[in-house]
Amino acid sequence: MTSWQITRIVGGTFILLSLALGAPGSPIFHSANWLWFTAFVGANFLQSGFSKWCLMEVIMRKLGARPGECQTQA
Repeated sequence: MTSWQITRIVGGTFILLSLALGAPGSPIFHSANWLWFTAFVGANFLQSGFSKWCLMEVIMRKLGARPGECQTQA
C-alpha cells in the first residue's frame, strides 16, 4: 500500500472509532470528549487538502511505505 492509502485508512478508522466512543447513542459510548478527536482528524484532513502536506504521510514514508499519488478514473 502507498502512504496516502494508509493515511486515509488510519484517518477513517480514527474518525469512526472516535465517533463511536463520543456519540451518546453508541453502544460503546465513553465520553463526549472523544468528539474533539474526531474534529482534530477532520481538521487535519482539511488542511492537507489545501496545503498538500500531511504529517501522517511523512511518518508513513519514514516507516517504509512507498509514496504514491491518488489516482482517479477519468
